[in-house]
Amino acid sequence: MHDVDTTTPSSVTVLGLGLMGRALAGAFLDADLRTTVWNRTAARADPPAGALRAGSAREAAAASPLVVVCVTDHDAARAVVEPLADVLAGRVLVNLSSGTSDQGRELAAWAAAHGIGFLDGVISVAPAAIGGPEAVVLYSGSRAAFDAHEPVLRRLGGGTGYVGEDAGSAALYEMATLSLMWGTLNGFLHGAALLGAAGVDAVSFAPVADRAVATTAGWLAGFAGQIDAGDYPADGSPIDVHLAAMGHLVRESEARGVDAELPRLWRAVAEEAVARGRGGEGYAALVDRYRPGARGRGPAGAQPPVGGSIGPVPAADAR
Repeated sequence: MHDVDTTTPSSVTVLGLGLMGRALAGAFLDADLRTTVWNRTAARADPPAGALRAGSAREAAAASPLVVVCVTDHDAARAVVEPLADVLAGRVLVNLSSGTSDQGRELAAWAAAHGIGFLDGVISVAPAAIGGPEAVVLYSGSRAAFDAHEPVLRRLGGGTGYVGEDAGSAALYEMATLSLMWGTLNGFLHGAALLGAAGVDAVSFAPVADRAVATTAGWLAGFAGQIDAGDYPADGSPIDVHLAAMGHLVRESEARGVDAELPRLWRAVAEEAVARGRGGEGYAALVDRYRPGARGRGPAGAQPPVGGSIGPVPAADAR
């Protein structure tokens, strides 16, 4: 075991040595950063080669100007860092434990009250991808803290980005991405079940699904512009047309004995829009159905933007 040197520049501390914590520490070590690590259960800690293993969380936090905590969730993170308020004062704390936007804001408020720079972050890849060009890690909170440690934080992935002073922003991005992910995955699983009921294996479906997902992904930027503008041109496929196709999917699912709950839900959302006189608009108009207070809202009039000012990741911050 090495002695911890608190004066060495370009150093970082990682609190938590689960699969992701080990990956984070490994990426810092690969970047030749002096990396101090600590794990609550010492017997389960298996630090990467070259890491400096601290004897306590307090010793670890004192070792570096930048302290990264990556444990099970926000509650676990608070249990680790709150007893360290005095030693963390004047340093920057980065929380990469999963949680909600409100939890990120609460931890940011605690940090500010104790003179601690704070960033809340989310990781959108598996541990094996950490440090690679495709790894996406988003941060929100103190801009000054991000700017001061950006070169070190970028060692965790090529998709590093800063998404706003609101410490809850990063978690909101993660929740929105999870909605997209599960929507896509469940759509694929339903399609695989539908084809499987007709004796078609999922392996045959996969390349067709890949192309369909790529085509759908190509629509997102245009949809985003329509949503921000509140203008939904049909472009040849109004909601009416989608609704008819949804009806076919429901009937096909029922005929094959496949659970039709998902397509019924999609159909119900489109039927509601049509009933409100919006059948001639483009599919992106259905975003209004998901906004706060959407149920019971009439068909006419522009809808207010939702939830504040989280914008896209600036190009300079997402390289």
